[in-house]
Amino acid sequence: MTLTIQPDAGIAPVLQAIKKARRSVDIVIFRLDIKEVVDALAAAVARGLAVRALVAHTNRGGEKTLRKLEMRMLEAGVTVSRSSDEVVRYHGKMMIIDGRVLHVHGFNCTKLDVNKSRSFGITTTRRALVREAMKLFQLDCDRQPYTSTCEHLVVSPENSRARLSAFIKGARKQLLIYDPEVSDPRMLRLLGDRVKAGVDVRIIGKAGPSSAVPAEKYPGKRLHVRAIIRDGHRAFVGSQSLRALELDRRREMGVIVTDRKAVRQMAEVFEADWARTSAGLACVDTDIEDVPAWPAPGP
Repeated sequence: MTLTIQPDAGIAPVLQAIKKARRSVDIVIFRLDIKEVVDALAAAVARGLAVRALVAHTNRGGEKTLRKLEMRMLEAGVTVSRSSDEVVRYHGKMMIIDGRVLHVHGFNCTKLDVNKSRSFGITTTRRALVREAMKLFQLDCDRQPYTSTCEHLVVSPENSRARLSAFIKGARKQLLIYDPEVSDPRMLRLLGDRVKAGVDVRIIGKAGPSSAVPAEKYPGKRLHVRAIIRDGHRAFVGSQSLRALELDRRREMGVIVTDRKAVRQMAEVFEADWARTSAGLACVDTDIEDVPAWPAPGP
């Protein structure tokens, strides 16, 4: 597994993955406004690759844009399917290259997400994960029911509540959370229980008014990722916040990260971001004030 950090990486990792593809590209699109990505997909078709795009049936304020995007890709030879309207919104973000490399993103391929927002992406060649993602992609293209068979692929509404609840319950020392809105009552109770058990739980983003968990506003321009880092050796990266709508009613997807290097990188980014929050800066000020003043040297 490898980690993509936004906005540091920009769109380059996505473009490179498409350009390196040799047989196929399967991509899920909720929002896309970067012309280079559409051009790269068209170029893949021109090279003789099978390119499929599953496009959300709707997004807030973007209906016309989605339909124009569909037409551009159809004209380029991309096979386009539209997600079912049985879910409130199709919000997941993933790409599968050659049926063997899976990219799960917390970001859309938009200028705002990749250039100005904190987010992560995970790339993996783990066969079980890739197979499960391919199954999900095909079933959603065909608008057929999906049944989860891989514990490391987190998919709403089928399994994310159960998987993320178990993930949180498993914390023994620390939970570092990026989330624009933690509001689900049951998830807030679970996090509160972890706090009571002595676990260091911190949120960059927002938490419900009844939350006992410290939550700090992201100190940069924009927060878009949903991620949880547990005990320094496991993490979750995906598109679903810990709120009822995204757990129970929308198509969302994420992955459990077990690669120690990727998890360590995520933790380092979180701690650097936390240090710039109000709580992080206050902690630094307190540490400075606690340092004893040494006597001035004598003449």
